[in-house]
Amino acid sequence: MNKNELIASISNETGLTKSDSTKALDALVSSITNALKSGDEVRLVGFGTFSVSKRSATTGRNPRTGATIKIPARKQAKFKAGKALQDSVN
Repeated sequence: MNKNELIASISNETGLTKSDSTKALDALVSSITNALKSGDEVRLVGFGTFSVSKRSATTGRNPRTGATIKIPARKQAKFKAGKALQDSVN
């Protein structure tokens, strides 16, 4: 399912127009992004948890040349599915 299909699904289930559904979805994504940027966790009970984890710097190898390269430390967004979502999928 892509973004347009998700917007159409939200519109069908809520009775909102596609324009309003787009605004709602964009607001949700923006709110989650802003919370993760500030270091917060977003928990949606029954759905899952969005969080940020820190990855330490490591060294890697270029597979073509075999040269060693440095991989810098960074933050990575993660999602862990909640129990209700996991149960509905299985």
